[in-house]
Amino acid sequence: MKSTERGILSEHDLKKTGNKVVYGIMVFFIALMVFTMMYPILMTMFNGLKSNAEVNSFPPHFFPQEWHFGNLKDAVNYIDLLKFLKNTLYIFAGNMVMTLVVLGMASFSISRMNVPYRKAFYFFFLMTLFIPATSYMIPNFVNLKELGLLNQYAAFWLPAGANTFYFLLLKNFFDGIHPEIFEAARIDGASEPRSFFAIAVPLSVPIFATLAIFIFSTAWNDWFWPSLVMHSEEKYTLATAIYKYVISVKALNTNIKFAILFLVSLPPILVFLIFQKFIMRGVALSAVKG
Repeated sequence: MKSTERGILSEHDLKKTGNKVVYGIMVFFIALMVFTMMYPILMTMFNGLKSNAEVNSFPPHFFPQEWHFGNLKDAVNYIDLLKFLKNTLYIFAGNMVMTLVVLGMASFSISRMNVPYRKAFYFFFLMTLFIPATSYMIPNFVNLKELGLLNQYAAFWLPAGANTFYFLLLKNFFDGIHPEIFEAARIDGASEPRSFFAIAVPLSVPIFATLAIFIFSTAWNDWFWPSLVMHSEEKYTLATAIYKYVISVKALNTNIKFAILFLVSLPPILVFLIFQKFIMRGVALSAVKG
């Protein structure tokens, strides 16, 4: 006999009028939240498939009166999206490697090794979260300029190795891994780096997948910092190119603008759909079970 999981409210609970009202309110707010999230995406898609005259008409129509799928082709041909996409992925890949190696090993050291004054280091890193990002943007720019790293991908990769928020997320995650696993590895002769790469990293797939979403979202959406450090069009990120060549251009038809914006909104959605299954996983699936 197939068993079914019981939710918060059973069929018997829903027979009560008070529970029905509460359940209806919950469903209403969920539907409202879904609508507010889907509306901008659908509006961008439908406006990208309208004629330019229909996009600028009043009163506006949500659905296109005539479907112009050729707008998507014109959007792809307007700017070299693949070139700017490649630049964005370079930044994402470098930031991900820095997070895995630098922040991962640093957080693992504070969490699982007897580092002197590790509590002091932890609270120092925690304190830096209260410093506004705008206050150290200019010092970062000056440092990168003096190091000759402007217009280089390293201008993104090096600061990624000092992200306190990601460091604390990894540190707290490593704290939750059973210490017996690493003690057994040390007894077997494993070094600390081997324990990190052979044990901690495989067990930390959920948190690294979550960080991958954050890092990709930041690399995809950030246009201000790339516009400061990248002076060559060949190295513009996709967000910077969209701002300079799409948003700021008044001569471009509005429907083509919407078509371009819709196309560039698809990859983040796909990335989330691919990685979201890892977010809810815990290390208990791979750890020692008592």
